[in-house]
Amino acid sequence: MSASVRNCIFRSQKVELLAEMALSDIDLATLHENRLEQRWHYGLPNSHHIYHQHHQDGFSAMTRLCLERNLQRKVQPDLNGNCLARGRSRQNANAIDSSSGGGQRRRSGTWPRTRSLNAPSPVQQFGPCGRIMKNSAMVMQIQDPASQRLTWYKPPLTVLVIKKVSDASVLAPFVYLVDWLLQEKNMVVWVESAVLEDAQLNENVRFKAIRDKLVTFKDGRDDLTDRIDFIVCLGGDGTLLYASLLFQQSVPPVMAFHLGSLGFLTPFRFDNFEEQLTSVLEGHAALTLRSRLRCVMHRRSDRKQEAKTLEVDPDGEARPAANSILVLNEVVIDRGPSPYLSNIDLFLDGKYITSVQGDGLIVSTPTGSTAYAAAAGASMIHPSVPAIMVTPICPHSLSFRPIVVPAGVELKISVSPESRNTSWVSFDGRNRQELFHGDSLRVTTSIYPVPCICAQDQISDWFASLADGLHWNVRKRQKCLDELSDLTASGSEDTLDEIENMKLYDV
Repeated sequence: MSASVRNCIFRSQKVELLAEMALSDIDLATLHENRLEQRWHYGLPNSHHIYHQHHQDGFSAMTRLCLERNLQRKVQPDLNGNCLARGRSRQNANAIDSSSGGGQRRRSGTWPRTRSLNAPSPVQQFGPCGRIMKNSAMVMQIQDPASQRLTWYKPPLTVLVIKKVSDASVLAPFVYLVDWLLQEKNMVVWVESAVLEDAQLNENVRFKAIRDKLVTFKDGRDDLTDRIDFIVCLGGDGTLLYASLLFQQSVPPVMAFHLGSLGFLTPFRFDNFEEQLTSVLEGHAALTLRSRLRCVMHRRSDRKQEAKTLEVDPDGEARPAANSILVLNEVVIDRGPSPYLSNIDLFLDGKYITSVQGDGLIVSTPTGSTAYAAAAGASMIHPSVPAIMVTPICPHSLSFRPIVVPAGVELKISVSPESRNTSWVSFDGRNRQELFHGDSLRVTTSIYPVPCICAQDQISDWFASLADGLHWNVRKRQKCLDELSDLTASGSEDTLDEIENMKLYDV
């Protein structure tokens, strides 16, 4: 091989290595080309000594012939002796030249910061050979939180208004909101049929004029799938949990107004609801995708149901089975009315992890980490973190600490065979049922999160809720040194007792 062709190979290899540093993802073709050049570099062919080269570097004559042909197709010298790289190499070189910063790619809004469930990583290749295997059963993909913005591909027409039950202070805001949505925005307003049975609400003159314009539904009987474009919650965190329970698959965007007691999940204030709602309906809002847990009960008496826990529709998307339920906060397994300790076996992806001996176990989402799990001593996790938290309730062990596992795993919870009693399961505080010996509960992250609209952004809303709801890190501020100048200005022979005595004499 001539020296010019050999120089072209080395130049092409340098261009492609720089291009790998600039790209956020590397396909298999580029990886194959790089490996091909490395093999060629470590064993350059010599047509006069093919037999001897085979014994020196391990390449056979046929392998060397294939390497030489592939490289000659990929690398083509021009009339001036320069190297023109074909295919992806030339595009990568142009991308490096056109990017600012002399070959270093800058971050943009379209660059996905992570594609992994376990940790943020901008690429899927590790070193020259390692790469994440593509999995078609991936539960969810993690995006850059700053890129999660609400967009409407068509104007929203139907809105579901959920208000806090049996609270007289919510009646007036509810009437104002519904009337404004009907008159000003010309939207179809849905409410629960039980709302129209409120005696105090029916006494409102303004509500009587719009009562017949509302569309009603009954919980547990009517299916709201693909009927609602937008959800507005008036009340506390329970209204958002109820909205999550109504939609067991895809959930419309939720805008929650704080008219309750705690307000962890309700960042909006009702003072200027017209301006805020108009901005959201125009598509100017950030989103927090709050993950949910998919829980499936497997009864010992019905083993056939285990094969039907996940149905697949013709489009290839997974749909929850009839006996599954999606929870936003947590699923709680406790000992119920029994005086004995719970003895619960915990499995992770089919592998036995430990037995929980205590009052019970909490399996929560990051959203639920600030609810029951926080009261049980767990850490608080931002809702954008893909994780599942496992927290014991009053464990009979000093070393049992709460743990956080990846969002893609499946947890299996069952009553231990030697347990003295059964256990009880509740889902977001509802649907409480008994877990007998031989039964099991399987929990994993659902593919259907709850898109909650942010008042400001993901970070500001979450820390504001911690400060307002739990008074997180609120304490009396330490005095600065200026307020203690009388102590620092005193002589070294003066003691604190003498200074206090001087203050008493002054009084």
